[in-house]
Amino acid sequence: MIVMPESKKIAAAFHQSAADYDKHIAVQKRVVENLVRDLRSHKDLLPGNILDVGSGTGSLLSRLSSTWPEASLCGVDLAHNMCLRLAARLGDTCLVLNGNAEQLPLKSGTFDLVVSTSALQWTADLSLALHELRRVMKPGASLSLAFFCEGTLCELQRCIREAVGTVCNSRNHAERLHKFRSVEEVEAILSGMDFERVVINCETEIDWYDDLQSLLRSIRNIGAGTVSGGTAGGLAWRGIIKETSRLYRDYYGENGRIPVTYKVLYLKADLALL
Repeated sequence: MIVMPESKKIAAAFHQSAADYDKHIAVQKRVVENLVRDLRSHKDLLPGNILDVGSGTGSLLSRLSSTWPEASLCGVDLAHNMCLRLAARLGDTCLVLNGNAEQLPLKSGTFDLVVSTSALQWTADLSLALHELRRVMKPGASLSLAFFCEGTLCELQRCIREAVGTVCNSRNHAERLHKFRSVEEVEAILSGMDFERVVINCETEIDWYDDLQSLLRSIRNIGAGTVSGGTAGGLAWRGIIKETSRLYRDYYGENGRIPVTYKVLYLKADLALL
């Protein structure tokens, strides 16, 4: 199921998946492309120091490095192996730190541009993470984020809930479904912060899979096994998966395949110059 695990479980899962991560991140790659395209459209944006929070293997930072080759780069990731991959990819051009978005190991007022893609949806306290990102920004700095919000994996969540009710009616299983934040929740957090300009929009991405097992395997292969039911087991869980697969095909199957929806929240915000 889609659960909200502790930060150590998230770190361990992404640590284990780092070697094969880039093979299984189709939607994440599209999100990176969208964010980079938007940043490049702002001709007056010339950051000297760039921070990527949840930097993974460095896909985003490598693109930003080619856009602004003179900029100093910093990547922070919770998973040690992701940090090693990032360091191998960008070498001495990037400061790589193993750390948590909710407690960044960085000085305040350091960066001109702070970015993050497909990471903040897993934070236990999004408000704390956003305040940390704000803390390390210089006056006049820009924030550009993309993360999955409410509506993500809606087909899977609906089918699992119904399957749980049919197979075992276990509140334990049902309550472990991960709750993606709504746009309204994000707006409420930002309303108490001192950004000068805030722009939020939500876009839909859809991927297709041959069956439920290939969908769940893909989620596990990007390190999110602990947030996709990968830690569950036993006869009840196998029964839930079988029923979920049947429901998924009945409700959403097309031409022998099943869709999965991702709702991506894009957030841009700026700080005023002193």
